[in-house]
Amino acid sequence: MGILSFAKKQFIDILQWTEGSDDLLAWRFPTADLEIQQGARLVVRETQMAVFVDQGHVADVFGPGTYTIKTVNLPVLTDLRHWDKLFESPFKSEVYFFSTRLRLNQTWGTANPLAIRDREFGAVRVRGFGVYSYRVNDASVFFRNISGTRETYAVAELEGQLRSTLITTLTTHLGESQVPFLDMAANSDALGRAVLQKARPAFAALGLGLEDFQIQNVSLPEDLQKRLDERIGMGIVGDLPRYTQFQVAQSIPAAAAAPGGAAGAGVGLGAGIAMGQAMSRGIEQASAGQAHPGTAGSICPRCQTRLDKPSKFCPECGAPQG
Repeated sequence: MGILSFAKKQFIDILQWTEGSDDLLAWRFPTADLEIQQGARLVVRETQMAVFVDQGHVADVFGPGTYTIKTVNLPVLTDLRHWDKLFESPFKSEVYFFSTRLRLNQTWGTANPLAIRDREFGAVRVRGFGVYSYRVNDASVFFRNISGTRETYAVAELEGQLRSTLITTLTTHLGESQVPFLDMAANSDALGRAVLQKARPAFAALGLGLEDFQIQNVSLPEDLQKRLDERIGMGIVGDLPRYTQFQVAQSIPAAAAAPGGAAGAGVGLGAGIAMGQAMSRGIEQASAGQAHPGTAGSICPRCQTRLDKPSKFCPECGAPQG
C-alpha cells in the first residue's frame, strides 16, 4: 500500500449528509476502503438521524447535533469490541444517515373496490382515496427491518407496503364501525382519525410514525352509483302528482319553440295537463286500493278494475288482492 493510499485511508474526519432531494429516506456514508479516524466529527442536521454500525451491529444512534467520534463517546461500540476507552485506533465501521422530515401528500387509493356490509343497502363495494404523511421515527428499527446495509433507500420503495397497510386498516374499520355509506362523507374526518390510530402500530413496527391520514373521497363503482342516483331521484320526487305538474310546466317553453308555435304549445299543454290528471287519478286510485286491499269498492293495483265485492283475486287479471 502506497503512502498516499495510507494517508487517504486515515483521512475521514467529517461525516455528514446534505440531502439533495426528497427521494431518499436512508443514505450510507461512503467508507469503502476507508477508516473513520479518532476525533472525527459527525454532523447530524435537523430532520436527520445517524446510525453508527460496527460489523453489522447498531452501535449508537445520534440525533441532530455535532459529535466527536471517540471511543469514550461510543460506549456501545467500545463494549462490542472490548476496547479500553483510551484506545486510539481508527474505526472500521459504517455510518448511515436517515431523513426524518415529514413526508407529505403521500397518496393512497383502493385499486379494487372494498366489499363491506351496509345496514341500508346490504353488501356494497366502496372505493376511496386520500393522502397521508409519515416520517422516520426510530432509525435503528428502520435500519434493522427495512433499509439494512444498502447504499440508499428511497421513499418510492415503501409506497406499496404503506398503502396496503392503510387500506387493510380502513377495510377492517369500516366493517367494524358499520357506518352507513350515505354517512361516510359526513364522517370522513372521524373515519380518518380512527384509521390513523389503528394503523400507527404497524408503522411503528417499521420505525415509522404515521402523522396524518385523510379520506378525500368515498364512492361506489359506476353501476352501483347509478342505482343510488335513481333511488335519490325517487326520494326527491316524493309527491308524484306535483312532480308531474312541474314536468308539464317545464315542457311548455320547449313546446312553444317547436314547429307550430303557440298552437303546438297549446296542444302540448292540453295533452300534458290531461296526462297529469290521468296519472294523478291513477295514483289516487292505487293508493286507495292499497289502503284496503281486497275489500269491496277497492281497486286492483294491476289492472285498475274496481272490485264490487271482497275478493282475494282480481276477477279480471287474477292478481292477488292482499
